[in-house]
Amino acid sequence: MQTLTVAVLQTSLHWQDSAANRAHFSELLPQALPADVIVLPEMFNSGFSMQAEVFAESMSGPTMQWLREQAAQLDVAICGSLAIRLDAPVDGHSGVVNRLVFVLPSGEVEYYDKRHLFRMGQEHRHYQAGLQRKIVSFRGVRFLLQVCYDLRFPVFSRNRGDYDAMLYVANWPQERSRIWSTLLAARAIENQAFVIACNRVGQDGNQLNYSGDSVVLDFVGLPLASLPANAATVLKAQLDVLQLQHFRQQFPAALDADTFELIE
Repeated sequence: MQTLTVAVLQTSLHWQDSAANRAHFSELLPQALPADVIVLPEMFNSGFSMQAEVFAESMSGPTMQWLREQAAQLDVAICGSLAIRLDAPVDGHSGVVNRLVFVLPSGEVEYYDKRHLFRMGQEHRHYQAGLQRKIVSFRGVRFLLQVCYDLRFPVFSRNRGDYDAMLYVANWPQERSRIWSTLLAARAIENQAFVIACNRVGQDGNQLNYSGDSVVLDFVGLPLASLPANAATVLKAQLDVLQLQHFRQQFPAALDADTFELIE
């Protein structure tokens, strides 16, 4: 496949109500077709709440079952993050992770646990940090999975020649929207990679406002598709990997990159 179509669902969320959010997205998902990958916001079934003990689910819980059913029925990959309760939590931690899942039409699930927890919102007190980068290959495109606050830490997401697109899901407040947009463009440029960024809109249970500003950027930081602030709608764009490869060959900046070792 030379091109892949991504659809980003920029929408409001029901606060700590997984069933209501599943019903909401069941109506929205068909509107995103045709697509190969559909992207939902961070913590799409609850909003960015620190009451993880109230709504965290297992990997066999109702939201994961719903995601598998929807991916198979629509023949797409669906990704978004949710609070997942671990079977074997590490001592001293909550046993809950903010997990970005990438659900394939076959029912297989790849996932990444958010590495950088937003301490200003006390996320580090309620969730357990992930340790590993995660790259998923689907229909000819290699995706690096990232969640919200990860955007501020470029070393962790540095392209090592192992991905074509960075996928960010977020609950990024409106008051820091300029930072969101600036850093997304920087990540695309410095890594010579597409960036797919899905943020929510509306107000959450903590009275925080979100303007969305979801976007799909090309490998020089220019928008392939974008949405106006506060719009609850679908954003779609095509990723052309051959075009990306040609650009990297013509401008091989990665050959001059500094080497480093990431110590956990």
